[in-house]
Amino acid sequence: MPTGTVRLHRVLRARPEKIYRAFLDGEALARWLPPNGFTCKIEQLDARVGGSFRMAFRNFTTGNSHSFGGRYLELTPDERIRYTDQFDDPNLPGEMVTTVTLWAVACGAELSIVQEGIPEAIPTEFCYLGWQESLEHLARLVEPEIPD
Repeated sequence: MPTGTVRLHRVLRARPEKIYRAFLDGEALARWLPPNGFTCKIEQLDARVGGSFRMAFRNFTTGNSHSFGGRYLELTPDERIRYTDQFDDPNLPGEMVTTVTLWAVACGAELSIVQEGIPEAIPTEFCYLGWQESLEHLARLVEPEIPD
């Protein structure tokens, strides 16, 4: 069964540690991860190696929901996150692996994301567009430096 891969690269005006935290904080994830037109409900999140997560994206137009979950394979603070994803829908079989790599640069951080094993039923170009929208949301969350 063929599967797809997407690769993304961004430079954000935020420290790597702030971006790293946005990937592991449930409230932050629910805010930035769903692409345009979707909401997100975090059902469970245990951000440690071997820990797991469950969440659902809901299409705001139709009300239909797609739930999925996975486990954390690697967590190198402020540098790297590797995790699996698997949809509950039997029409979207297989396990995806996402690798997030961060490194500091003069203006903030570079971010690289590779998502492998995307089910054949999901066109990779749609997945790529969804990630682009999510990363725009991420930038709006992590780039402002708001003092207390």
